[in-house]
Amino acid sequence: MLMLEHFQWLPFLAAITVLTMSPGVDTILVMRNAAAGGWRLGFLTSLGICMGLFAHATVSALGLSVILLGSAGLFTAFKLAGAAYLVYLGVQAIRSAMNPVGMTFKDASTTRGLTSWGGFRQGILSNVLNPKPIIFYMAFLPQFIDPSHSALGQSLFMATLHFIIAMAWQTFLALMVHKARVWLARPKVALVMDSLTGVLLVGFGVKLALSQR
Repeated sequence: MLMLEHFQWLPFLAAITVLTMSPGVDTILVMRNAAAGGWRLGFLTSLGICMGLFAHATVSALGLSVILLGSAGLFTAFKLAGAAYLVYLGVQAIRSAMNPVGMTFKDASTTRGLTSWGGFRQGILSNVLNPKPIIFYMAFLPQFIDPSHSALGQSLFMATLHFIIAMAWQTFLALMVHKARVWLARPKVALVMDSLTGVLLVGFGVKLALSQR
């Protein structure tokens, strides 16, 4: 494709890789779920998070995010919904910390009450309900789009590259957490991890709710 001949591969891949590897909500959620239910649960959480990228890319390409960002009321409602969900996840983690149980991996689909679908759902909701990726995509993707080709096609192509990089990094994190399962089996470690995760998620939620455009 002619579009790919002029695509700025190195700047795009470098920026997306740095963004992906920067610690944030996605990293915390993947690592916590991998610790709670094994690498497969971490993988499914990452899959949910990364699937949300296509939603943001589509919204950005279709220009709906311009409407969203142009309406203070819509943007605030969307932002508060995402913030509330992050706080909810944080509170759940803090509740787990109040009754710490050493993490086991005999059944990754049901460990600590979180199913495979539950992990995937947490991932996709935490991403889709976060307006920050929309802002990033709106600001970042246009500089790589060739106006002579479909904006939607190019946005989805870049989201696919982002998907691959993010899945590789987050799956690596999930595997590393799984390798540490003997250490994570200690109740005291579970207490620290759940407490820290809960505080961080609540903090991210409050920061998102109070943030300006």
